[in-house]
Amino acid sequence: MPRPLPLFATLLLLALSLAAPAHAEGFITRLLNKPVPGGVAVLDLGGQAQAPKVRYQGKPVLTIREDGQRWIAIVGIPLGVKPGTQQVQIEGGQSLAFEVGAKHYTEQRITLKNQQQVNPNAKNLARIERELAEQTRAYRQFSARQPSNLLFDKPVDGPLSSPFGLRRFFNGEERNPHSGLDFAASRGTSIKAPAAGKVILIGDYFFNGRTVFLDHGQGLISMFCHLSAIDVKLGDEIPRGGHLGKVGATGRATGPHLHWNVSLNDARVDPAIFIGAFKP
Repeated sequence: MPRPLPLFATLLLLALSLAAPAHAEGFITRLLNKPVPGGVAVLDLGGQAQAPKVRYQGKPVLTIREDGQRWIAIVGIPLGVKPGTQQVQIEGGQSLAFEVGAKHYTEQRITLKNQQQVNPNAKNLARIERELAEQTRAYRQFSARQPSNLLFDKPVDGPLSSPFGLRRFFNGEERNPHSGLDFAASRGTSIKAPAAGKVILIGDYFFNGRTVFLDHGQGLISMFCHLSAIDVKLGDEIPRGGHLGKVGATGRATGPHLHWNVSLNDARVDPAIFIGAFKP
């Protein structure tokens, strides 16, 4: 007959069992789960055989199998979402709640010589609206492909400059918050794909200048703008690390830099999350 465990060992095992999570968090969850406005929520969907279909705010959500064991939903949270409880809907009528925490974003004040880039005239406003609709359609694409990687490479070699989420004031007037991450880089610096993807939109836009959209799969989309040169074509399949174009200062830019957006389920989220540089 086995001897009973000493009291100390019994209490220790009990404490460990109570402290242990239902499952160990995988690498993707640890990397991406930053549930704040402009962040990402990673939700455990269980270990069923087929990938669950998930929607958030009516938009389809990226789902992948983590560590070959369970499905997770990777949900982009728009900047405008207030802290508190949010829900995703799972096919079949089930819903899953998650909590969004608070995050403070700082201000940035920029002076522009071209007043049209602050208060555009009617002709430029019509152009801006057309271009916005075109880019919105690109952000809302949802392909079946699985992303090649979720720990992204930096698209350029250069330090981070303007962070995501800044409240921006142009010539003293508040405009939309900064929807991406800026890298300080000299004109002509090569821009590389942070993950494999398909070129789904190319344009030369009023605000963004020369721009490339890259679809990484399942609503995970990168946008690169202010380029001096675009070296890919619509429909090109670009491998991870593949050359896209060169850094410039086209559109509304005060100097050469790369502005990089990352979008999930049509929500612009902080690209710093995907390169391990997120700051709470």
